[in-house]
Amino acid sequence: MRRGSWPLVTADAMRALDRHTIETLGVPGDVLMESAGRAVAAAALERLPRGGSVIVVCGSGNNGGDGLVAARQLHGLGVPVRVLCVAEPEALGGDAARNLARARALDVPVEGPRWLGAAANPSAGRAAGGAVIVDAIFGTGLTRAVDGAAARAIQAIDGWREGGGCVVAVDLPSGLHADTGAVLGVAVRADVTVTISLPKLGLALEPGRSHAGRIVVARIGIADTAPDARAGAALWTRAAAGSVLPERPAGGHKGTFGHVFVVAGSPGKTGAAALAARGAGRAGAGLVTLGCPAGIADILEVKCTEAMTAALPDTAERCLAASAEKPILALGAERQAVALGPGLGVHPETVALVRSVVAGLDVPLVIDADGLNALAGAAAALQGRRAPTILTPHPGEAARLLGTTGEAINRDRVAAARRLARESGAVVLLKGAASVVAEPGGAALVNPTGGSELATGGTGDVLTGVVAAFVAQGAAPFDAAALAAYLHGLAGDRIAAREGPAGLQASDLADALPEAARVLREAASELADPLGAGLAVSFPEP
Repeated sequence: MRRGSWPLVTADAMRALDRHTIETLGVPGDVLMESAGRAVAAAALERLPRGGSVIVVCGSGNNGGDGLVAARQLHGLGVPVRVLCVAEPEALGGDAARNLARARALDVPVEGPRWLGAAANPSAGRAAGGAVIVDAIFGTGLTRAVDGAAARAIQAIDGWREGGGCVVAVDLPSGLHADTGAVLGVAVRADVTVTISLPKLGLALEPGRSHAGRIVVARIGIADTAPDARAGAALWTRAAAGSVLPERPAGGHKGTFGHVFVVAGSPGKTGAAALAARGAGRAGAGLVTLGCPAGIADILEVKCTEAMTAALPDTAERCLAASAEKPILALGAERQAVALGPGLGVHPETVALVRSVVAGLDVPLVIDADGLNALAGAAAALQGRRAPTILTPHPGEAARLLGTTGEAINRDRVAAARRLARESGAVVLLKGAASVVAEPGGAALVNPTGGSELATGGTGDVLTGVVAAFVAQGAAPFDAAALAAYLHGLAGDRIAAREGPAGLQASDLADALPEAARVLREAASELADPLGAGLAVSFPEP
């Protein structure tokens, strides 16, 4: 894993790390629970308004035990605190039961599930307006839909939050699937999530990350590796992303930084071609050539001031013709990377051309949009390519490649990206909220940058050019895709912070890339290992 990045663990991996720490390393579970509860108490105390109180809602498992430790710690500091149990307190076992006994011995108020009736009263939300509510109901083990008392408790927490309370979740908001971020019926919306030891994969994926609020990682002494703990994915910090940016030597010239060949465009879609070329230039490519149908070359000559154009044989409809194959292969062979697909259209000759070009090119190839549509149901055909391939599908395009649905892709985005990478032999950048990058060997990364400001036409075309630019500058395919996703999202985030989440144009995004890259370079110059930090650190960076 790249230095400066976070591992994102699955529920199974976290259980393996817990077991290894307790059974092999000999660290008592009670000690780990004490440390976790202390981190939760610190987070609650930090957000407690003057004169406020804390409500700790506890489930019957270890998550509830963490909450009981937090309640005892806060009570010892003189903070008014109530513990509300979702089940009868006597249902707690193991370390959680021991901490229930300790809390009661210090006269911490502990109530059974009868409070759930009073919580249904609308006045209860207003009464908790000055409170911090600690959600300690469920941890990583939840896999079924929440119902009954637990569902009512989650609804009560959300009601208190709407009434002005601040919600601190323990490990992950109750009701979320730890691996996919899916809402299992109903889930808490937290302001802060104190995730224990390592961040869970579902906290980086939607809708999990929207429910989690600010994420604080509490490092409590659980081992980071174990023989039976399989990696889930990774998440880069700014420093990690910045460390991958291609170097810009003082003596460099335009030939030093690679030549990108963009094959794109058709009538009505000249903008996609121009934006891909612009993205490549703004991401640092020394030279960009845009190959397009001859019938629209004059339009793109006007649109693209910096990029060169190459008029290619076209059909009567001004789409790329089958006879464009030979010049595309010749031009591509002289470049360091080829980007294929933005705005190409789906003319039958163009579709056949794409398949021939993909098979014939021996240089790194980035395929997007109509390039991917031309390969629908034929992802395995990419296995025979002799040079690296990067696919940049949105969920619908990924679904067509895999013969499934966009809904199925989004149910488990990491698994879908891994499957497409494995079947195609390509690096996959699955676009969308929390983009996922995967390679055929199974390594995966979840991108933390970018939001709804990117939900506008043309931003994906810019991303295609950015990926190709980084490949042309010498980045490894996986790094190029991951860095492009991070930089692209960061540029959007910075625009949204200044101007709001709506109204961004794709050309604005392309033009914001150099400044975003400067931010990453500065972060890389101060690279720190997040796993070496103190008791609690946050991700992603503010």
